Amino acid sequence: MEAHKYLVNLVWTIDRKGEVSSPVLNQKIEVATPPEFPGGIPDIWSPEHLFTAAVSSCFMTTFLAIAANSNLVFTSLTCPAEGILDRKDGKYAMTDIFLKPVLTIPNEEDREKAEKVLIKAEKACLISNSISSEVHLQTEVLILENHTVIL
Repeated sequence: MEAHKYLVNLVWTIDRKGEVSSPVLNQKIEVATPPEFPGGIPDIWSPEHLFTAAVSSCFMTTFLAIAANSNLVFTSLTCPAEGILDRKDGKYAMTDIFLKPVLTIPNEEDREKAEKVLIKAEKACLISNSISSEVHLQTEVLILENHTVIL
């Protein structure tokens, strides 16, 4: 595979805020220092949110590819994620990411296959493999039979 490049531009706007864009994307994202830090601003995406979202969204795209290759039928996938910012070796770092995917499949017979695909997706995620944070996977597989979810 040939190397791929992803271009991102950042422009500081005011105070502790900026705007991230890419020449190949239509949307811009406002970013700011999180409110837990001096001068931080609430209700705006922070680097910490984007970091956590990068891991979660990479997990999803990897899962989708592996599920397709495995012929896994599913009806929904959500993935709440939690990123932990802490001190490590005297520096701030995103030390842990908790991915909590909830996958709904149509029948019980595919539960084991679904679990394997979820685990394989986390292990193959290029973002997870590119960071020093520990990624924790807490899966939940639900069965949708006759439009009823069985836990």
